[in-house]
Amino acid sequence: MPNTGSGGELAKGVARRKGRGRRDPLWARILVIAGALLMIGAGTTFVLKDVVFGYATRSVSKEDLLPVDGAQHASVSGAKNILLIGIDPRPNQDPTEAIRSDSILILHIPASHDMAFLISIPRDTWVSIPKYSNGKRTYGGGKGKINSSFAEGGYGLTGKDQRKHGTTLLAATIKQNWGVTFDAAAIVDFVGFQDVVKILGGVDMYVDQRTVSVHVGYDSKGNVKTPFDQRDDPNGGTILIPIKGVTPKVYEVGQQHLAAWEALDFVRQRETLPKSDYDRQRHQQQFIKALLKKIASKEVLGNPSMLNKVLEVIGRAMTIDTGKIGLDDWIFAMRNIDSDRMLTLKTNDGGFHSSPENPGAEALDQTTLDLLSAVRTKTVPTFVASNPGIVSSSG
Repeated sequence: MPNTGSGGELAKGVARRKGRGRRDPLWARILVIAGALLMIGAGTTFVLKDVVFGYATRSVSKEDLLPVDGAQHASVSGAKNILLIGIDPRPNQDPTEAIRSDSILILHIPASHDMAFLISIPRDTWVSIPKYSNGKRTYGGGKGKINSSFAEGGYGLTGKDQRKHGTTLLAATIKQNWGVTFDAAAIVDFVGFQDVVKILGGVDMYVDQRTVSVHVGYDSKGNVKTPFDQRDDPNGGTILIPIKGVTPKVYEVGQQHLAAWEALDFVRQRETLPKSDYDRQRHQQQFIKALLKKIASKEVLGNPSMLNKVLEVIGRAMTIDTGKIGLDDWIFAMRNIDSDRMLTLKTNDGGFHSSPENPGAEALDQTTLDLLSAVRTKTVPTFVASNPGIVSSSG
């Protein structure tokens, strides 16, 4: 295996070449809280206190999410892969209705345990999905978008069973297509973070592009209405049909104070954005950054009651599987990973790469396939050092 050297030195080198690099990954910062590592403070350094540990873990649901034939090493030593899944169920959704994974990320931690790499798998990536039985229904296997594997795994189930089997099939799909296995997994229900923003009294963030909501609009009397009819485009994507008399809500460029419902609506938008899901992912990154900045403020950190409420609500939005490794061992082993050593890596160079099998789906370009091969062979630091252009600098 090539000598990967010091992860910290690599991070510094990439930062010098790329400017600041990606310090605020999409779901990872919140999902790491599920492991009771709360990245807060002026430099977003790791802060671990007994009270934080207790509240951050007490309400987190712990389930067996990963396939039994996955990596799941009993020792925390060595390189580790963590599967991070974001879900965004619709309001009033039938509990038996299938849920697709909204965000799929791989958090790779090299053996040095002094840095981490976050890799987002585009939700529309066209893949082979293996046969799977969840005890109630057997999926025969086939081709589909990778986010549908989560739905197929949990089909016909509800609650924790739905999420457990969804994660299991998603992990099995990633293994079948790219050979990557996982030592731990975490699911976050993004809707749950609306309650966090409510407790905080809103969130301040910079809106970097004019964003039109497809979910919220107003009629002439100011009543909230849906501004568009949405229909599936047979060539991929969504066809938006404006509803007469309804003006959609618009998030204008600039510094904005967003109420809880506005923040959730903003980070859901993709249909009206030029780069669709890639723009949405960037906005979610920015939201997480703004949320953590608010949590890190003296107003919150200096108010134990408010901080505890925030951590409890975050915990309720989490489901985690630490594999065969105890949560305390994870925390101790990863104690040296701060924000300066956590990099987000671009997939498909940050744009849509149409699949030759299904133009409405995505294929991974060769650089992304090589990156996933490096994850499998545990040579990611070497790969990134040779390909510094994959480090994201947006957000």
